[in-house]
Amino acid sequence: MIRPFRKYVLKCPRCGYEVEPSPFVMRCPRCGELLDAVIDSGKVRLKWGELKGRGVWRYRDLLPELSRVITMGEGSTPLIKLRKYPNVYVKFEGANPTGSFKDRGMTVGVSLAATLSVKGVIVASTGNTAASAAAYSARAGLECVVVLPKGSVARSKLAQAVLHGARIVTVPGTFDNALEYVLDLVLGNNAVNGINYYPLNSINPWRLEGQKTTAFEIVEEVGVPDFVFVPVGNGGNIYAIWKGFRELLELGVIDKVPKMVGVQAEGAAPMVKYWRGLGEARVDNPRTVASAIRIGRPVNWFRAYRAVKYTDGLFLEVSDEEILRAQGMLGREGIGTEPAGAASLAGYLKALSEGFVDLDDKVVLIATGHALKDPDVLLQGNPQFVEISSLDELMQLISK
Repeated sequence: MIRPFRKYVLKCPRCGYEVEPSPFVMRCPRCGELLDAVIDSGKVRLKWGELKGRGVWRYRDLLPELSRVITMGEGSTPLIKLRKYPNVYVKFEGANPTGSFKDRGMTVGVSLAATLSVKGVIVASTGNTAASAAAYSARAGLECVVVLPKGSVARSKLAQAVLHGARIVTVPGTFDNALEYVLDLVLGNNAVNGINYYPLNSINPWRLEGQKTTAFEIVEEVGVPDFVFVPVGNGGNIYAIWKGFRELLELGVIDKVPKMVGVQAEGAAPMVKYWRGLGEARVDNPRTVASAIRIGRPVNWFRAYRAVKYTDGLFLEVSDEEILRAQGMLGREGIGTEPAGAASLAGYLKALSEGFVDLDDKVVLIATGHALKDPDVLLQGNPQFVEISSLDELMQLISK
């Protein structure tokens, strides 16, 4: 067994088949389902009240044991209480080094890649994964290839990937098409054709190990909330956060897990469709202003489904108008998040109006990325600009 994974077993959630942990095995050899990285609690020596350090690697006892750690201080993001809803907290993941929650996974995924004999890493992306993979690969001295849907990535996210030296490849179609290219190339032909780039999309269970630390930080700061609302695109993050809570439950740190609520945009809501029994988790040509969750065929759909089902949670959809309104509400609270991040608040407001949550419930909203990730959206419509040409006009304006 590879030492970094001595606490783990890879297990299929569908058929129960177990596989010896490996950085390269991600699907069940028997049924094809994505494998879970399951921690053997008997091999964990966790002293919850005596954790040291900060950020993701504060929880190294619950992460792969890697000899080389590529970190830029990710994690330890603010948990901000809303003024209007005092039982609601926003976990602001935009405070991570590249401005999104993806950094939590990349510190683990790129650290793993740095221990392997690979040339670099490769990802498909709607933007945030590209920026994060590029930055952490640059830090590790590895090459990075990002495959993007042409014309569908916010310019600021694309600029980040360029800044950090990634090789940019664009393909026609959507993110789902970009991910097909990556998975077919790397997982389908790696052994045969010698492709030497390590895949770090959320199909990779070791990357998701970093993302589960969101749950650990929430518990340390406010205990176990009643609900956690998570924007859902590819589905990996809501699964990872649920996994974090579940591990703490199994270790006896907490005595319950929160209900997980997955929020999608109306034009890109395959999980809502599946949840309601309206067909498979697939939407062709997804459309939404929230580009980070503009995904029609979530590869982690079964993972996301389990996170919601096993906690008696819910999948719901919100309109682009509701997302932008929620983004503005958060902005007035001093919290600047991209549209996808604001979907969690939009979902909370909808669940509140429908009676699924109460004002007395303790709720955490995951704001997945910084507002500057997608600034063009903020400037559309009616910007708050007033043009003046004299001091008198300024005096008149502010005296109103």
